[in-house]
Amino acid sequence: MASHNPWPDEGNTGHIWDEDLRELDNPPPLWWMLSFYAGFIMIIFYTLYYPVIPLTDKTGEFTKGLTGWTQIEEYKEDYKVLKDWRVAKFADKEEQLAAMSVDQILKDEELKNYAVATSKVLFGDYCAACHGAGGAGNPNFPVLADDDWLWGGNVKQIEASLIQGRVGNMPAKGMMGNLTDEEIDQVTDYVVALSEGKGNDAAFAAGKAVYAKGMCLACHGPAGKPLAPAGAANLTDQIWRFGNPYETDQEKIREMVKNVVTYGVNVKKDGKYIEGTRQAIMPSFKERLPDADVNIKRLSVYVHQLGGGQ
Repeated sequence: MASHNPWPDEGNTGHIWDEDLRELDNPPPLWWMLSFYAGFIMIIFYTLYYPVIPLTDKTGEFTKGLTGWTQIEEYKEDYKVLKDWRVAKFADKEEQLAAMSVDQILKDEELKNYAVATSKVLFGDYCAACHGAGGAGNPNFPVLADDDWLWGGNVKQIEASLIQGRVGNMPAKGMMGNLTDEEIDQVTDYVVALSEGKGNDAAFAAGKAVYAKGMCLACHGPAGKPLAPAGAANLTDQIWRFGNPYETDQEKIREMVKNVVTYGVNVKKDGKYIEGTRQAIMPSFKERLPDADVNIKRLSVYVHQLGGGQ
């Protein structure tokens, strides 16, 4: 930078480089200055017009602004416009859903497709947390996209599950003293063998006898397959209700089966769940869903169409 200023009357700052590169001190254009000061005016306007300043009384309140505008209220207004449009556009289909049974809806291809299309968000909001996206299932919750149903998979049975809710029940054979530790091991091995199609092998004869003695067959059927859907698991299809439903590690499967045999499902003592018992409760959605009468039908058709409906 030069130590002298060859252009003293030019209006530069005196900062000069390479003999002739210098920093001028001209005022900004008038339009730029007006825009700059207008920005301060807009700050004052926004501060007064919109909610902005948090108060210090620890109540979470804030200045409401001259109009009381909020994003939530704007969202509600826009949503009402959308909802009114949907009601007007699809009123006939909604009336049909309300008037028809789930069996009738399934037979009407157009109405069935409408029910499925309008259930995806509903399923995501109310069902996916337990049953997974698309009914793929989460650990310890039933898969809805296969043909393994504890309470039945036709559309009327699915509707009944949504209306009534479901509560699993299996006694704890170990905790209640029905079976000895050795017998629990034997029946565990037999149940795992059933899932592999080896239930009649002589190696598992002792477990088969325990299966009958413990009255497992009363719910799960003589050969591990329930005679009717009433909440009992099919023990022959290699789909497991608890843990990973498609587990393939044999040690983990055996441990999982033994746990259920020992501690049961929804077993309580003195009004509290015993340690180790599996909890299997699906609430009724009759009071949980908005417009439940129609939305339960809608969801029933959707679940039936996930791939496992019988």
